[in-house]
Amino acid sequence: MTTTTGFRPGVVLKGLGAVSALYRQAVARAPRPLTSRPGPVRHTGFDLDVVVRQRWREADGVVGLRLAPADGVPLPTWVPGAHIDLTLPSGRCRQYSLCGEPADRSAYRIAVRRIPGGTGSGEIHDRLARGTPLRIRGPRNAFRLVDAPSYLFVAGGIGSTPILPMVRACARLGLPWRLVYLGRSRATLPFLDELAGYGGRVDVRTDDEHGPPDIADLLPSAGPGAAVYVCGPPPLMAAAYRLLQRLDPTASLHTERFSPPPVLGGRPFDVELRRTGTTVRVAADETALAAVRRALPGVAYSCRQGFCGTCRVRVLAGEVEHRDTRLPAADRETAMLLCVSRAARGRLVLDL
Repeated sequence: MTTTTGFRPGVVLKGLGAVSALYRQAVARAPRPLTSRPGPVRHTGFDLDVVVRQRWREADGVVGLRLAPADGVPLPTWVPGAHIDLTLPSGRCRQYSLCGEPADRSAYRIAVRRIPGGTGSGEIHDRLARGTPLRIRGPRNAFRLVDAPSYLFVAGGIGSTPILPMVRACARLGLPWRLVYLGRSRATLPFLDELAGYGGRVDVRTDDEHGPPDIADLLPSAGPGAAVYVCGPPPLMAAAYRLLQRLDPTASLHTERFSPPPVLGGRPFDVELRRTGTTVRVAADETALAAVRRALPGVAYSCRQGFCGTCRVRVLAGEVEHRDTRLPAADRETAMLLCVSRAARGRLVLDL
């Protein structure tokens, strides 16, 4: 899964703002979510049984799915940027952004690109048919649409899935937006016709027509104070972050990723699992979660980025270097999230 980041503390999300059904009541002083309903489920552990109601081709190598509740009860509400955890018949769990209409509680819409060698995407493309039962968890949102005078969206291929509902929200509010849509070819880009119908500017830049993209040519088009949303391959997001820091200190950058971030500045340490009597070594470039799962494969996790809280564990001894965005200050002496946090020094003793 993926997280939203901002490089300016004053531009990060400052909480939920309740607004009307058409995403009104934007707050001028600080970015807040544009939402039409009560906030989506933000904690894990909310599981639902669904079935594949429809399946169709979105683009070359991309399949679209509508997932309807198995019991017919309306699905939880969500706002643009939300995603679900999808558990496949094989037991594999993958994260997918919701790209349908938030007001439609009869089904969730997702789109999945086939990744060469990808086991999850391969299973979806080859085995999921209409009527297939599945389990989902969520929705959760770490990529919320904030209030801004204008928006620049940069999407790489299937990265357009969370952007599509954001574009709809901007169109409802009459807010200026521009999308730079990158990919190998037009045939591989989902939602092209839909995106063009919401009144903004859609610039399609494909490798076969324009050559490899240069992010420096894209971001200067963001207006003063714009919110810039980037969803795509990690190199694209890293380049956008570095460039926008230099170009416009008034803009805010928001990115999403569904793969765990690399461990930076890590040092090796030991973790003692008190209940199992096992000690595992955590390498400098791996997470405590990965090391612990070698000894305890059943340890629960979801986002692997420090915001969902699924991998929270009690710390019995040792000092933690917290790298998450979820644990409140009152809990940081006695708990940690295994997916991102580490030992500040020495070793950790965990209640596992």
